[in-house]
Amino acid sequence: MYAVELHNLSKTYPGGKQAVKNVSLSLEPGEVFGFLGPNGAGKTTTVKLLNGMLTPTEGACRVLGADPAREPEKVHAAAGVVTEHARMYDNLTGLQNLVFYAEIFGIPAEEAGRRAAALLDKMELEDAKDRKLAAWSTGMRQRLSLARALIHRPKVLFLDEPTSGLDPESAQNVNRMIREMAENSGITVFLCTHQLRYAQEICTRYGLIEEGSLLASGTLEELREEAFSEITLQIRADKMPPGIGFRKTGAQEYETAVRSEKEIPEIVRRIAAAGGDIYGVEAKEPDLEDIYFALTAAGREGL
Repeated sequence: MYAVELHNLSKTYPGGKQAVKNVSLSLEPGEVFGFLGPNGAGKTTTVKLLNGMLTPTEGACRVLGADPAREPEKVHAAAGVVTEHARMYDNLTGLQNLVFYAEIFGIPAEEAGRRAAALLDKMELEDAKDRKLAAWSTGMRQRLSLARALIHRPKVLFLDEPTSGLDPESAQNVNRMIREMAENSGITVFLCTHQLRYAQEICTRYGLIEEGSLLASGTLEELREEAFSEITLQIRADKMPPGIGFRKTGAQEYETAVRSEKEIPEIVRRIAAAGGDIYGVEAKEPDLEDIYFALTAAGREGL
């Protein structure tokens, strides 16, 4: 059974705006899936459909086999959600907030207190547990929101822009916690974000969405192969013998395009055989940002 399934999922709002268009995806248990796209691409609408907050116009989705539109209680019991703007109670302390939400899930008070204390420690919030949230920073509140989503020990975690509005250090801390949690607990993570650099650090697979349509999905390597037929080879050498096909990009710096890293040893041998002294070799593979812009540009051209 897949952890999360979407089958030709579509959502059209009153007025005719189609926010999600025939999206199909399947997530394996334990996967950290990055659902990537700009603001307004359809990420938040998809999460709301997966949590039963919205009903699909067409198609269907399931979370651990349960239909969110028909069985929202099952989905809520099995999944945790972190939204971009976490809403909690400013007049309660961090500990009181977590215990309150634990009891909503039917967790006995004593067990709720134990779980809350453990999560506050894990999120590095133990020192602030008895302070009211009104005095907490945005980064602290976001980490508490993550703790709240984990209080009932869900098997699936939906994260909608969990690092939005955070400074770089706080964003790195939240990402580190997400990565450690996925590695240690086997939880399935569905991460919606437009911050590609952070997504590349923690996700094992990706889906690229734009204007409600899924442009591509796969691992980083699979998306590279789909977006680019070549990689850039950069070599630092005292000189480049003629006929090898490199262009000069700087003092003792040259580059060319190759189809595979398997070609590199032969190229290096040819340069050395022709009398070139090589100081450095680097195959510059496209990162997630390069891939994203290449595939979205191709998607627009295909419209």
